[in-house]
Amino acid sequence: MSDARRPAADLAAHARTPFPGASAAYDAARQALLAEEIEFRRHATRLVAQRQALPPGPVIEKNYRFKDEQAFEVGLRDLFGDKDTLVTYFWMYGPQRERPCPMCTNWLGAVNGNAADIKQRVALKILGRSPVERQYAFAQERGWRDLNFVQTVGDDWAKDLGVLMPDGSEYPALTVFRRDGDTVRLFWASEMTGEMADPGQDPRDSPDIASLWSILDLTPDGRGTDWYPKLNY
Repeated sequence: MSDARRPAADLAAHARTPFPGASAAYDAARQALLAEEIEFRRHATRLVAQRQALPPGPVIEKNYRFKDEQAFEVGLRDLFGDKDTLVTYFWMYGPQRERPCPMCTNWLGAVNGNAADIKQRVALKILGRSPVERQYAFAQERGWRDLNFVQTVGDDWAKDLGVLMPDGSEYPALTVFRRDGDTVRLFWASEMTGEMADPGQDPRDSPDIASLWSILDLTPDGRGTDWYPKLNY
């Protein structure tokens, strides 16, 4: 089947700089950039379709245990609630940490703003190794009202995800599951590791799921090379 879409450069030709006074060089460079942005959008759309077309993932056979918002012990299937899809984020707030990871905190702050809407479509749970009460205490401190925190019972979950280091330090993990009756399967997991990063860059998903970096990427100086968010300024 032929691609009936118009070339990106033709679409970009409709660009109009919103303020007067732009030089011819600016207009030409912005139009060329817009064509690239259109191609990027098209590639991102193909990426989403390719992800959604993944074959059924592995069945989760292990009986992982968790403590939910009321500190009741539950299984992975229980975290779905009435949804067929479960999005989980394992954040770096283990019992050995005095305070959570600033990057995890930044990302969760943005997700909290959309969590009420996200949960209309899928189940969303934030998993951590710290007691659930401790996680909620920090959430209250940050003013997060729409995130649901869950404690992993034991360290099998973190170890099997490969995010728990021998010294007790952790890495985050974004993982999506699909439920089919009583069966739970892995649908997708973020697998961008340090070995996959390009020179001079941190490993990150594509597209970048952190709104912090997406906004800074729109600015003249970008995200920088040595700046990271903090818990307090």
